[in-house]
Amino acid sequence: MQNGTPPSPGGRIRGMEIVRSADGTTIAYERTGSGPPVVVVNGALADRAATAPIAAVLGEWFTVFAFDRRGVGGSGDTPPYAVGREVDDLAAVIGAAGGSAYVFGHSSGAFIALETAARGLGVDKLVVYEPPYIVDDSHESSDSLLDAVRERLAAGDRSGALEVFFVRAVQMPAPVVEQMKSSPAWAGMERMAHTLEYNLMITGGPGVPAERLAAVGVPTLVMLGGDSPPFMAAAVRDVVAAVPGARQQILAGQTHRADPKLLAPALRDFYLA
Repeated sequence: MQNGTPPSPGGRIRGMEIVRSADGTTIAYERTGSGPPVVVVNGALADRAATAPIAAVLGEWFTVFAFDRRGVGGSGDTPPYAVGREVDDLAAVIGAAGGSAYVFGHSSGAFIALETAARGLGVDKLVVYEPPYIVDDSHESSDSLLDAVRERLAAGDRSGALEVFFVRAVQMPAPVVEQMKSSPAWAGMERMAHTLEYNLMITGGPGVPAERLAAVGVPTLVMLGGDSPPFMAAAVRDVVAAVPGARQQILAGQTHRADPKLLAPALRDFYLA
């Protein structure tokens, strides 16, 4: 099937709900809570289980749809990769939620959410948290990072690909990344390391795609952690400037991983205003 073909009806695999994206790829999702639907789009190296902390709070007011992006967890992965296919995936989950939904995109998931809203695919209101566009020379280019990650993946060095991502893209100190390698979570991230390529392809660049973002026609909130690095603040600034009517909100004392107890009420207030 080609992009743009309506997704097929959903179903269940081993207890999780599924829907087929436009290219036939199986996308696994689950729903929690009750109320108007909110679809959460995770960033890199995160499966739908990563949504649980925010879903636990949002579920007081909304039905939260958490899904595995393609190549992760219970979802399939049909080559070749294209950003537009991830837009189709989100549109398919929105379809499973009833055809329209509030959407929250975190990090690289924010790119997918913005692109989906720009295409008019069922997004009622949109919140994005720190979409990491590279907008100045304070950060290594996505092309350089992509080449380095691909080189390590081609050599079978998934751990090395993760190290490139955390040290050079996320700008974490190398000693901290070394400590992370001994954590139980590292093995789980290694299983998802091939999708780092996808997330870096999404970033594109340099700069914010202002012409595409100008097509976003729904109320949009762009969020930033008050303690996040300057390159994140610069990206948020440019997204706000590009999306018509968008506004910015800073969560004081927060970084790229905001406390769900602070983040969820901000989402509620925006969606239900």
